[in-house]
Amino acid sequence: MKFPFQKRVRLAQGLWLLSWLAVFGGSFTFSLGVFLKTELHRRAEVMDNTEIHAVPNTLMMVGLASLGINFFAGRISQDSLDATRFPRWKTFLQPYFLLSIFFTALMLVSVIMSYAMKGNLEESLKIGLKNGIRFYKDTDTPGRCFQKETIDRLQMEFRCCGNTNFKDWFEVQWISNRYLDFTSKEVKDRIRSNVDGRYLLDGVPFSCCNPASPRPCIQYSLTNNSAHYNYEYQIEELNLFNRGCREALVNYYMGLMNTIGAGVLSVFLLQVTVVVSLRYLQTAMEGVVGQENTEIETEGYLLEKSVKETAKEYMDIVLKFLPLNQIGAAAGETGDGAGAQGEEKPATPAS
Repeated sequence: MKFPFQKRVRLAQGLWLLSWLAVFGGSFTFSLGVFLKTELHRRAEVMDNTEIHAVPNTLMMVGLASLGINFFAGRISQDSLDATRFPRWKTFLQPYFLLSIFFTALMLVSVIMSYAMKGNLEESLKIGLKNGIRFYKDTDTPGRCFQKETIDRLQMEFRCCGNTNFKDWFEVQWISNRYLDFTSKEVKDRIRSNVDGRYLLDGVPFSCCNPASPRPCIQYSLTNNSAHYNYEYQIEELNLFNRGCREALVNYYMGLMNTIGAGVLSVFLLQVTVVVSLRYLQTAMEGVVGQENTEIETEGYLLEKSVKETAKEYMDIVLKFLPLNQIGAAAGETGDGAGAQGEEKPATPAS
């Protein structure tokens, strides 16, 4: 693109404004990462792994990097208005663009990850909720004493019951032995009827009760129609929350992810605009450096060479600083020395 003096000035001024907008975008991205990580930590007791924290960790990292990248973009654009101050950035710009491209690409990766983490989230919640329900009764066990409160609050807040549905509670003993009367015939019969010696019943905790139900909540003997007046458990939809907590939490977190992904995508587009504009400004200003008349028309471009050649050039720069490359070079020199010594050694004649 051709850049007359006035066009360069307008580009520098516009880039300065864009860079500060992008600084706020970086702060926004970092804040989204902190918010998401906080929300995940709130439900850590019903989640099984930490892989799902990769998204908020990446968001926080690229948010902080964006602050630095765009701060320097603002300084560079400001110094571009004075041809005598711009040359001091010359050695800084090549590694700067390398870092900018890397973190901008990482921002796009974080957007893709936010949409693609549903499988990991479901698996994490499936195991975590299963354990949470199993340890519900262990209010006297250190490390598990708050599990009951966590599950009860979760079921009431998200209007859900069990892992998949309310029948998950039928498969575990969720009433502690300290609250069971072992002299009662009913308790003894229930324990004897189970192979594992557990007290199982077709009942659920109070937190599964739906307050929208027109009748008082039925928690026990849920599958026994004759145990309650005017009751059929297969059609009593309002008595308990029908939705499982795994589905409720996945929908909640994926809703957050979709919103965060859209927000970060807009910041990504702003970041790409800043990097592209700065590249045009840099190459246009390089034509002014060393000229007596600083108001001449110059040419700006994104790539001086082809994409393949440019990528190779940047890879060479990266490899130059990698310790692995230095070790490989040293090993090559050692091998050459050994080869030279081998050539000098006279051959032993066959006997």
